[in-house]
Amino acid sequence: MATTSPVGSGSLAPGAGSGHSGHAGDSGVPGDPPVARRPPSPIAIERLDDVVIRFAGDSGDGMQLTGSQFTTTSALVGNDLSTLPDFPAEIRAPAGTMAGVSAFQVRIADYDIHTPGDAPDVLVAMNPAALKKNLPDLKPNGVLIVNTDEFNDRNFARAGYAANPLDGLNGGALERYRVFKADVGTMTRRALEGTGLDAKGMDRCKNFFALGMVYWLFSRPLDPTIAWLERSFAKQPEVASANVKALRAGWNFCDITELFHHRYEVLPAPMPPGLYRNVQGNTALALGLIAASRCSGLPLFLGAYPITPASDVLHELARHKAFGVTTFQAEDEIAAVCAAIGAAFGGALGVTASSGPGIALKAEAMNLAVMVELPLIVCDIQRGGPSTGLPTKTEQADLLQVMFGRNSESSLPVLAAASPKDCFDVALEAARLAIRHMVPVVLLSDGYIATGSEPWKLPDVASLPDLRVEFRTDPEGFTPYLRDPETLARPWAVPGTPGLEHRIGGLEKEDVTGNVSYDPLNHEHMVRLRAEKVARIARDIPELEVDGEPAGRLLVLGWGSTAGAITGAVNAARRDGLEVSRAHLRYLNPMPANLGDVLARFEQVLVPEMNLGQLALLLRARFLKDVITLSKVQGRPFTRNEIFDKIVELLGQAGQVAPIVQTKEAAHAC
Repeated sequence: MATTSPVGSGSLAPGAGSGHSGHAGDSGVPGDPPVARRPPSPIAIERLDDVVIRFAGDSGDGMQLTGSQFTTTSALVGNDLSTLPDFPAEIRAPAGTMAGVSAFQVRIADYDIHTPGDAPDVLVAMNPAALKKNLPDLKPNGVLIVNTDEFNDRNFARAGYAANPLDGLNGGALERYRVFKADVGTMTRRALEGTGLDAKGMDRCKNFFALGMVYWLFSRPLDPTIAWLERSFAKQPEVASANVKALRAGWNFCDITELFHHRYEVLPAPMPPGLYRNVQGNTALALGLIAASRCSGLPLFLGAYPITPASDVLHELARHKAFGVTTFQAEDEIAAVCAAIGAAFGGALGVTASSGPGIALKAEAMNLAVMVELPLIVCDIQRGGPSTGLPTKTEQADLLQVMFGRNSESSLPVLAAASPKDCFDVALEAARLAIRHMVPVVLLSDGYIATGSEPWKLPDVASLPDLRVEFRTDPEGFTPYLRDPETLARPWAVPGTPGLEHRIGGLEKEDVTGNVSYDPLNHEHMVRLRAEKVARIARDIPELEVDGEPAGRLLVLGWGSTAGAITGAVNAARRDGLEVSRAHLRYLNPMPANLGDVLARFEQVLVPEMNLGQLALLLRARFLKDVITLSKVQGRPFTRNEIFDKIVELLGQAGQVAPIVQTKEAAHAC
């Protein structure tokens, strides 16, 4: 956490200050709004460049909601931000266990940031399991807020603690942190006495008590969350009122007891003028598909089967029927993609969305779309595998699957989004390529992008691309596989158009006529023709841009969600005088036309990816360049330091350059 222009004294920067333990479980906590009961608090307010906060608790403690509310409020304040939700795969793991821990990390800053932070400055732990699972990530001298109500023998056993980890702070495991203890559950119930809620209902509000504490600590307003509660629980006013009371009680607890010695403030980040919203990757993807539908004049059809982490695309699109969107929740993955192909045959923008296991099931139908040459968008929101794997954790290991995971020679375009807001633009681009080239397109995202969020400047509608479609209507000279000489796309003829009757199907087609053909030479001709059609897309996409020197000792090349960590690591390396450039691939098939030339200009090429080197394998095979793989398959995204350390190693600077330290000088480079 970087500091700047302190209004008071004190710092959360690593290494500053000394450990502190506070406990105020016996204090009365009124639930009314803050009022001036005494002279203004002498607590200093320190201004920070950025801060990383992680909320962690049981999967029933509402940590995702707590983190999302803090994120939304910070977005309204004007901070730049990035989030990393982390939740268990089990619908409801046993309470108090490590398997049931849910966490939400958010980084807020007064400058442009690219990642949710390598490690938290502040950890809110609602029970011992949350403490044990997340404490190793907390920065030295970081702030640790614990809910002592849950620190009992039963929960110690469930979390695998032999004794209370909060005991013996002097010389204990928590000595390196500033620990603040609060009986969150007890104080929540005290604040909600007389509301009519039972004990269980009161306990559901404790996450808002904790949120109120963090709002006070970081000088956040309560009004946006209060308005959200009143709006969301309009039909349950007693629930809204109770959560509002808990939120205010958490704020008042900090204000009255002076548990913390400092308060902090992160100013708004300077951003280009415009209208912004906080957006998750799956939401941006859905909105991009709607925009593509409106820009093309085609009705949007989504055929999908629920699967983590892709289901939110279905949920979001189902809300927008007014924009001509039809959503179909199929009985299985195969039915979902086949329905989308049928919609494309009927003249709609056909889309299907899934994750790795579902893409495996869709493979045969994706090949059908290749054979019949219809526009189709296949969204693959990647997750940890193989098989069911890590359903709620991130990975980018489906690249080879979507490239080659179908029978026979089956080339199709593959694009990858780099961040949550980038999903909007990539959805538009996928639609453009699918429509213009009459081909199915794969759009790759992953769990990190899909559930993460960042500020997004709403685009000017007039700036969106013109994707209008001209269906074939003239029967004169019509044949279903007569091709555009530039793109090799076949005509799109909607069924029922007089004189344009034709058949489609999975059997091999005769060139031009579209008749079923078993001729050997025709088959080879059609296989090469379909591959050439995809290869020609390279003429229709931008060349790869290099950030930094166009040639040199080291290029860091990424794809997908590694963009943020690579950007931060490379910027930090340059700050330390290292000679390194970076580039990022949006188009994975076909690759940019100048990619081979770019690779040849650098002595070394480092490819960080959340798999065992799938892009690196493709680059070695295609360009005969001995690229260097940096792999991570832990269900977690790369941190900046992991990539930074590899850069330092490759440039022979190991031991001479310190790891990224979030100081004021370093902050704006990362």
